[in-house]
Amino acid sequence: MTTPHKKLRTAILGASGYTGAELIRLLQRHPYVEIVLLTADRKAGEPIEQVFPHLGGEGLPDLMALSDVEWAGLELDVVFCALPHATSQRIIRGILHATGHDFIDEMVIEQPDDYANAIKGSVKVIDLSADFRLRDPDVYAQWYGGEHEALSLQKEAVYGLPEQYRDAIRNARLVACPGCYPTAALLALLPLLSEKAISKDGIIIDAKSGVTGAGRSLKEANLFTEVSEAMHPYGIAAHRHAPEIEQELSLACGSDLLVNFTPHLIPMNRGELETIYVSLEKGQTASDLRDILKARYADERFVTILDEGAVPATRHVRGSNNAHIAVFDDRIPGRAIIVAVIDNLVKGSSGQAIQNMNIMFGFDEALSLEQMALFP
Repeated sequence: MTTPHKKLRTAILGASGYTGAELIRLLQRHPYVEIVLLTADRKAGEPIEQVFPHLGGEGLPDLMALSDVEWAGLELDVVFCALPHATSQRIIRGILHATGHDFIDEMVIEQPDDYANAIKGSVKVIDLSADFRLRDPDVYAQWYGGEHEALSLQKEAVYGLPEQYRDAIRNARLVACPGCYPTAALLALLPLLSEKAISKDGIIIDAKSGVTGAGRSLKEANLFTEVSEAMHPYGIAAHRHAPEIEQELSLACGSDLLVNFTPHLIPMNRGELETIYVSLEKGQTASDLRDILKARYADERFVTILDEGAVPATRHVRGSNNAHIAVFDDRIPGRAIIVAVIDNLVKGSSGQAIQNMNIMFGFDEALSLEQMALFP
């Protein structure tokens, strides 16, 4: 465990994006974090308050281009990588090479004690992109259009859903944070599949997210006049979060499955709601599902299972690291409806990344994440 007086020297790569800004906002409240490096190629040389005025007055370093960073001379404890997909793998591999920790034999990864010795002194990396989420390199190549360029690191990476993989995260040096859609879906479905309370067949996930989920780069489809007063689906039957959801659900139930997953863009800044339709196993009821979820998350700080009849809403979790989940009877016999809400920028991204960091360094899991939801 890190000693209480030691501050972690922290870097945020991709600090000019929404997730980067949210990392800064939350980490500035962390008593054991010192942000010493911020990168943003398009904004290189600018002070952070020029890009995000709400982050001014905090004494933060100016933004730098990634190519100008001399990694070998930096003493870093943790790096948050909020870069685009297919970029993170190269950058992370380069950072570990520059700091002398790029190679770990695959056999060592399987031996906890040897692995712990091998990574001693290594910088910890928390990746918010999709580069290390998928365990199968062929699946990655299929969905992301290119071969993975850091296969040994992909094998080493731990999937960063704390409520499912807390012990593995605690001993990891590379954590792959889940996508926002998978976070909500997996929190709702993993315990139910593990307990064989629902069928693995016929799962339908109807998901809706605020516009920040699409990133901060200029895209015509995200202009105000394109998004305002409208809602539309995207990535129909082809969204990259589908294989991520299927990977983790398949592990939970012990056999391969497919889900029907359709995301929608809704005209609000942040927030995510998923309505999930499932078939009950014989003898199970919606009340049983609720009881399973309540038992599973009874000791979790950030997951709340609502009582019968209570309806989740994105405004109930806005700005917080919380997830609210509710279960309802379907009017179709043998089926149930699950509703899950999170803030896509906090529990769905930057907040969960910080939760993982707290676990990795032995801190209280809620440090810098204690804020309640914003209302109205």
